[in-house]
Amino acid sequence: MKLRVVTYNIHKGVTGISRRPRIQNVRAGLHAMDADIVFLQEVQDRNDRLVAAALFDPEHTQLNYLATDAYPHSVYGRNAVYDYGHHGNAILSRHPILMSENLDISDHRFEQRGLLHAVADVHGVETHLICVHFGLFARSRVRQAEALVERVRTVVPAGMPLVIAGDFNDWNHRLDAQICNTLGAVEASHARGARLHTFPSHMPWWQLDRIYVRGYEIERAHALTGRDWAQRSDHVPLVAELGHPRGELAMPAEPAGKAA
Repeated sequence: MKLRVVTYNIHKGVTGISRRPRIQNVRAGLHAMDADIVFLQEVQDRNDRLVAAALFDPEHTQLNYLATDAYPHSVYGRNAVYDYGHHGNAILSRHPILMSENLDISDHRFEQRGLLHAVADVHGVETHLICVHFGLFARSRVRQAEALVERVRTVVPAGMPLVIAGDFNDWNHRLDAQICNTLGAVEASHARGARLHTFPSHMPWWQLDRIYVRGYEIERAHALTGRDWAQRSDHVPLVAELGHPRGELAMPAEPAGKAA
C-alpha cells in the first residue's frame, strides 16, 4: 500500500498584492500532483467580492471547486470570518473520511488559527489526519503546538497511524523536538537528511511547511518547485510518499461516526 500526501498553503487562491484570482491554476496544480490526501491552508471557501465580480460561481464553494471528482471526500474547518467571506484549513481525500472536527487554536485576537482533525479509512487502515496553520509569533506557535500534542494524546489511540501536516510558520525549527519526541512522529523532510524549503515560492528559502508521520514508512519527500508552482501561491507544495503501515500500527479500521 502506497500513500501520497501533500500539504499546500494556497494563499486564498489570489495573488499577493493585486489580489487577482488564480484559483484555476491552483486547481490544475492539485490535479497534476496526483495525491491521495491533500492538506490545504488558507482555503477561502467564501468570497463575496469574487462572486460580485462574476469571477467565481456562487453555486460552488472554493473547496468544492478545488476538489471536483478527483477528491470525492473533503472536509473544511472555518477559522477566520469577515464581512465578505471566511477562510480556513481543508483536507481533500481519495479515501473515505469517517469523521472530522475543527478546533480553534487562536492564541490572540489578531490571528485566527485552527486545527482540523479528520479520520480516514485508508485501504482498511484507520488513519488520523491533522491539518494545521500556526501563527506568526513564536510564543503563539509554542502554545499551538501544545494544543496539537494534547489533541493527539487525548483523542488519537496510540496504535493508530497519524499524519500531521500544514503551515507551521516554524522557520527556526523550534517545534520539531516538541512534536516528534512527544508524539513519536518523524518529520518527512528529514527522512533522508535534507530540509525542503517551501517559501517564498519564487525562491524557496524557508521551511515553513511540514509533514509529520507516525505509523507509516516514509519512502521519499520533495517540494514541487519551478515557475508553474511559483505562479500558483506564495508557498510551494510539500509531498511525502508513504509506504506500508509499520508493525502494530497496521490495524483495521472500525466505524468512527459520520463525516462532519
